Amino acid sequence: MDKILNDNITAQVEQVFEGQLKHPVKVLFFGRQDGCDTCNDTRQLVEEVAAVSDKLLVEVYDIEKDAEVARQFNVDKTPGLVLAAFDDGQVIDYGVRFAGIPSGHEFSTLIHDLVLVSGRDSGLSSDTREALKQLDKPVHLQVFVTPT
Repeated sequence: MDKILNDNITAQVEQVFEGQLKHPVKVLFFGRQDGCDTCNDTRQLVEEVAAVSDKLLVEVYDIEKDAEVARQFNVDKTPGLVLAAFDDGQVIDYGVRFAGIPSGHEFSTLIHDLVLVSGRDSGLSSDTREALKQLDKPVHLQVFVTPT
């Protein structure tokens, strides 16, 4: 099987991770056997990224066979990714999700989000954190992109 990431990209990712990954991150991959054109490529991509650092772990799930796990993490699309903190055997879900293959500009977002989850800090200002504390109802925020 051919690699998705060439040696130059892998070296760049390794350089970013080397100084910035602080704590373990678990990537939960959700795919399916049929009807998912990019599942295999997405799984391979996250496995290649995770191979760059021992702080990254990948767990693979089938959205249908592992429906309870998918429900637990609110994943209803494939390929689906959950980026979660992983400490002392516990998964800490910060709500970071990807639906679809994170390629193109989304690849850099994936790398950045892995660093953020690893650091256990969103980088939000104290004013923003205080404003968010005032929310009294759940907020469902989605960002949609189209590959071009």
